[in-house]
Amino acid sequence: MKDTPASMPSERLATFAGLLREHGLTVGVAEQQAMLQAALHFGPLQEKPLQAAWRAIACHSHREWQLWPDVYERFWHPEKLRGGVKVSGQTRPSRNLRQSVQALHDQMDAAQQPNTQAGGQQAAPQTAGDLPAEGIDEHNAGIPRAQGGASRTEALHQRDGQMWLPQELNALQQLARQITAKLQPRPTRRWRLAPRGQRLDLRQTLRRSVAWGGELMQPAWKVKRVEPPRLFILADVSRSMESHAALFLRVARAFALEADARVFVFHTRLAEVTSYMQRDTPAIQEKVNAVTAGFGGGTRIAASLQDFARQHARAQLNRGSRVWVFSDGFDTDEPELLSAAMQEVRARGARITWFHPTRQVPAAAAVQQARRCIERFVPFASLADLAAARHVLH
Repeated sequence: MKDTPASMPSERLATFAGLLREHGLTVGVAEQQAMLQAALHFGPLQEKPLQAAWRAIACHSHREWQLWPDVYERFWHPEKLRGGVKVSGQTRPSRNLRQSVQALHDQMDAAQQPNTQAGGQQAAPQTAGDLPAEGIDEHNAGIPRAQGGASRTEALHQRDGQMWLPQELNALQQLARQITAKLQPRPTRRWRLAPRGQRLDLRQTLRRSVAWGGELMQPAWKVKRVEPPRLFILADVSRSMESHAALFLRVARAFALEADARVFVFHTRLAEVTSYMQRDTPAIQEKVNAVTAGFGGGTRIAASLQDFARQHARAQLNRGSRVWVFSDGFDTDEPELLSAAMQEVRARGARITWFHPTRQVPAAAAVQQARRCIERFVPFASLADLAAARHVLH
């Protein structure tokens, strides 16, 4: 019986390489070919040395080295995982590593036969860039889509909802660091010690004088203590924002790491995902999806903002706090309720910035009534928009 394309061993290895790239590992064509050679060298019965060889090829940092066992087990031994069943509408063959390597040897033996393709050239093992996608683009029925690998990648500002490469994630993190540095700190009434300051700390100066026999030889100074502003990010994950949710959550995670921001997602209700954003684990996206999957139809922005101001951030909202709302502004609540919710947030001294995926300010009646409470509107459909707005986010 002829093997189906999904059961070909080279495609399984390419699919595994694509999964590694989804988790941030740098696995290109060269690494994939090296993994292919390692599989041919060790054979189907030596899984431990084969896994060690693949790990050395694919992992380039301590984080990737620790990430490897979980990704490997998820792909090649899903039967060992508990609570990780994912139901889809497709039926896929078993992904047993031993069977794949054995089939790979059989494929290579067949390739060494005198049978050649047209033009006298033998068929080469497929790589990730040569393989068609498992699905068919609904706009181009019958035309296979490339999975990556050797194919060209889009520019940073065009990779909104797709897989992000490590260098692009680093660029995003650097952009978040630049914007965080521009956020104006909030002065407080408290003082802290400093080598040179505005005021003499008499108590600390007297304590230091004990070592000098009572002589004031080592004065202590103090300056006003300043605190970085608290940043809150509220991302709309409703159906109307489905195409932008991946970008919003990726950007929110960057600010959760750089600015210690608290991140919330909302649809018909509000849920905090800060703990998920601050951890770098293979299951992070699955956990975020699990949080957002429970939402029903409609978008209740006003109710979510009221819940945010009255419960989640009641003790932390103060003068100088920043509240960033990522949404298109379509609200199923009454239009005047959003204005009232915004006024509650503003009454605590917070500054509100509204990021919208359109070039024009949202024309929804609720947003128009609440405009006086919003300090700034920022178009945000790509990372290029965020980079262009970094000079006004302070």
